[in-house]
Amino acid sequence: MENDPQSDAFLVQQVQAGHQKAFDLLVAKYQRRIFRLVLRFIRDPAMAEDVVQETFLRAYRAVGQFRGDSQFYTWLYRIAVNTAKKAISDDMRDPTVSEGDAADDGEETFSATELLTNSETPESLLVSKEIAQTVNAAMEALPDDLRTAITLREIEGLSYEDIAEVMRCPIGTVRSRIFRAREAIAERLRPVIERKGGKRW
Repeated sequence: MENDPQSDAFLVQQVQAGHQKAFDLLVAKYQRRIFRLVLRFIRDPAMAEDVVQETFLRAYRAVGQFRGDSQFYTWLYRIAVNTAKKAISDDMRDPTVSEGDAADDGEETFSATELLTNSETPESLLVSKEIAQTVNAAMEALPDDLRTAITLREIEGLSYEDIAEVMRCPIGTVRSRIFRAREAIAERLRPVIERKGGKRW
């Protein structure tokens, strides 16, 4: 697998050997995913772009120390999360989303269409939109560690092992954080669901 010219391991080896183009390929491969992840912490797209650039700059500077003990993408995700949190701290921003500020890209938020289970009547679309907005608002209100864990799991699809690697904590802690995040989201959803006829999300 390491000899596959498209594999992360091969590309990292090429970067470490001084081939800049190999790093360009890694950037192209992960830029969109890192941007989507960063937007979960920083809702200003322009600031998020800066954080993504800083993430890749830090990764490039540190890639010589990358020894392959973890997957490259978990290493990169950890840099992105830390860079985003540092940017928020430095800027003294409140990372909560303002009304109408949620990203429109369905890949980084729960979209109404993802939650549709019945026919797409205007009423069902309205209900689904409200559920999606409630889920997103609930995620924004979570503490950093819970939001990071649930985002990496539900939005990025990482395994518990990968999340533990990114967050540098035991798998049991990851499971606990994801459980607590889901409980908090379900609590926010309950009134909406009950008002709309008791269907589960």
